[in-house]
Amino acid sequence: MALILQIETTTASCSVSLSENGSVLVTKEIDERNIHASALSVFITEVMESAQVQMEQLSAVAVSRGPGSYTGLRIGVSMAKGICYALDIPLIAVDTLRAMAQRLITMGEYEGYLFCPMIDARRMEVYTALFDHHGQSLVDTEAKIIDGASFSTELEHSRVLFFGDGAMKCHELLGQSSNAVFIEDFTNSAADLTVEAWRKFESDDFEDVAYFEPYYLKDFIVGPKNPATSA
Repeated sequence: MALILQIETTTASCSVSLSENGSVLVTKEIDERNIHASALSVFITEVMESAQVQMEQLSAVAVSRGPGSYTGLRIGVSMAKGICYALDIPLIAVDTLRAMAQRLITMGEYEGYLFCPMIDARRMEVYTALFDHHGQSLVDTEAKIIDGASFSTELEHSRVLFFGDGAMKCHELLGQSSNAVFIEDFTNSAADLTVEAWRKFESDDFEDVAYFEPYYLKDFIVGPKNPATSA
């Protein structure tokens, strides 16, 4: 029996799941900005209590590795590494965009579509990638500024499913194509990590807990201080 604690904090969603041998047992989550620091440890406790599992019974911890919110990633990865250190168990890192696509691929309702997860990176930029309905990567993860020509080749030949918290802001530019399909209410979930986390666990594909860092994709830039609040 392999019990994997799964943590997702890359977007506004703070989500924790517990899976057993590739099946989700319990999930606790909330989609609310700036709540990760206060909610994450509480959700972990509630998930473990709901499943009646002790922390010492965990086989591994899986964390959504990014890209995404700098602060959210730091909180999630720090928590995952801390648990792995304390319990001397493996750390599994799951690509966030792949996990998002995996949920919709597993549903089986979009055969033949291309899957384009999008995470908001402010203004008209998104973190994105492209997968086929088998989960094969067609375009690697990138920070992409969306304009009217974005994905024009793909949209000419295939139906493309856009989803994630960065998708709807792109609707006006990309939605002119009849092949562009948008999911409005997609929220990142730790449950999305399950398939990839179980695959990596079975193949012993683990991270070095001491040196693992989130996949930020872009450097964190501190904005200028507000003159009104400066000393």
